[in-house]
Amino acid sequence: MPHITLINPNTSQDTTAMMTEIARNELPPGFNVEGKTARHGVAMILNAYQLEDAAEETISIGLLASAKSNGLIISAFGDPGLQKLRAGCSLPVVGICEASMLEATVGKRRFGIATVTPELVSSFAAKARALGVANFYTGTRLTSGNPVDLTGSPERLYEALEKAVRECVNLDGADVVIIGGGPLGQAAHALQKALAVPVIAPIGSAVRSIVAQIEKRTTPVKPST
Repeated sequence: MPHITLINPNTSQDTTAMMTEIARNELPPGFNVEGKTARHGVAMILNAYQLEDAAEETISIGLLASAKSNGLIISAFGDPGLQKLRAGCSLPVVGICEASMLEATVGKRRFGIATVTPELVSSFAAKARALGVANFYTGTRLTSGNPVDLTGSPERLYEALEKAVRECVNLDGADVVIIGGGPLGQAAHALQKALAVPVIAPIGSAVRSIVAQIEKRTTPVKPST
């Protein structure tokens, strides 16, 4: 049975459990997933310095997990350590930001991001440029209020993100909106079900990407006739 390790670069065990359960529900039959939590760092990454600091721990967890995994998911929206982890192991490695942006632009759709972390917005734009999808990126709309307080109140978080999603569409012209953050996973799935606006939940994007890559590696090649 293919085994996927989901890495939470934050130190919150509760967030790991939530994100792992979302991933488990997205997996097809025959796959399993295990969550791993950063031992050092912060409970929620809020700025570029914390994002950079999270990379080393993410890589360390990923390299240890690679011995017993078929694929790795980095479940923080800044994808800390993604490229170095890919270079350091032979497994498929997927970041939730990269996966959601690539999924969002299928069919040349324009995408916006709704999130709670103003100090990370520049990293989203940099990621879009690095992936070659900057021309589809309509920008980021932010919730108001303290990000940590918001994530501790599911109802307030949902309402604030719903407003940001509608702004992405109505003010910026986005065709689809990504909910930017692993810890926002539950709200992302709730919004995905409730709104007519196409909403992308990035953990689901990462699961679909990693499953496709694992299946591609394990599917026997048919001999030519």
